[in-house]
Amino acid sequence: MTNEKLQQHFNQHVFKMEQEEYTRDEIDWSYVEFVDNQDVLDLIEKKPGGIIALLDEACMFPKSTHETFAQKMYQTYKSHKRFSKPKLARTAFTINHYAGDVTYQADYFLDKNKDYVVAEHQALLNSSRCSFVANLFPPLPEESSKQSKFSSIGTRFKVCHIGAKSLF
Repeated sequence: MTNEKLQQHFNQHVFKMEQEEYTRDEIDWSYVEFVDNQDVLDLIEKKPGGIIALLDEACMFPKSTHETFAQKMYQTYKSHKRFSKPKLARTAFTINHYAGDVTYQADYFLDKNKDYVVAEHQALLNSSRCSFVANLFPPLPEESSKQSKFSSIGTRFKVCHIGAKSLF
């Protein structure tokens, strides 16, 4: 997801905005084709409907397994052009990223997504005098922490990406 975000940022600033500026300034130039990867980002992080949202949902049901999570993805994304199920796969899935196809194994996705950050550890990091360390794990927005006590690793990763946008 991080590479996709960086690629989107690059595309937005180098291709899209520059070409819009050339058009505005009436500069003679040739249009440069580029692949917009927003559909990959939506596949991964859109709420509702993205892989992280499906993973969070699966983590809230005690009877969910890696196989049921994979089956839910196969069913949900069967017609998505960036998602595919490898032949004979039980839990594997492939995402067509901007740089090419990557096949993932859904085994242990649920376990890893249920990992949590201990509140005391987060408080200790956030109180650091070093701004880099203090911002490594930003607190979740107030409204999401009130809605549910479950805070997945995937959701926290998304929040970190939102905060990282301010660095650009």
